Amino acid sequence: MQTIKFNRLNLSNEDFLLDMGCGEGRHSIGAHISTEANILGFDLSFKDLKIAKERLNDFDTSQIETICQFASANIISIPLSDSSLDAVICSEVLEHVDSPEESIKELIRVLKPGGVLALSVPRYLPELICWKFSKEYSQTPGGHVRIFKYKQLKNLGIMNGLKFSSFHWAHGLHSPYWWLQCLLWNSRESSKIIKIYHKFLVWDLMKQPLITRILEFILTPLIGKSLVMYFKKPN
Repeated sequence: MQTIKFNRLNLSNEDFLLDMGCGEGRHSIGAHISTEANILGFDLSFKDLKIAKERLNDFDTSQIETICQFASANIISIPLSDSSLDAVICSEVLEHVDSPEESIKELIRVLKPGGVLALSVPRYLPELICWKFSKEYSQTPGGHVRIFKYKQLKNLGIMNGLKFSSFHWAHGLHSPYWWLQCLLWNSRESSKIIKIYHKFLVWDLMKQPLITRILEFILTPLIGKSLVMYFKKPN
């Protein structure tokens, strides 16, 4: 399940992509396999990085000559040289950080002129409903500390010198799942309806039947869980 559309990153197999806040590696591994670019996946969680490495080993990448490596790093202090990357992904991270402004400046610093920065955050309305349903959702350590509106995220890029390219919504089927999680917060681990909906999402991911593709197409513009924006760093 990818939130970022890799074809908007303009990557070749000679390029380097940073997946900042890579988590368990879904974008890093997906980009490595589909674009054959060199991938660096950075995250603060050693547990998630371990899982990402294990998941990468589940795939046969023997025919891919480029690298896909994972390491621990902080978004406000990325251990890379200025203008060293052809593209940067930062997916579902900025809603967690103390200073989005400081974070995006660091992402821009390591991006080459002409490179693409892809940002995704939870969409305003679906996220607001989560906050309304559960105070604990936003107060959990490491959880979401802010909600971005469309203009806020767009201006965050533009005010820091980036050129806005395009946007889209993603994951229309996922918002109801998170609403259920928040509505049933105290019993979410044992809730049958949440378990059933999770199985439904896994089934959709693995099988991608026509009926769920139609539902996703209809629901994503209305209640898509994520807002995704693409920016270009001027030459």
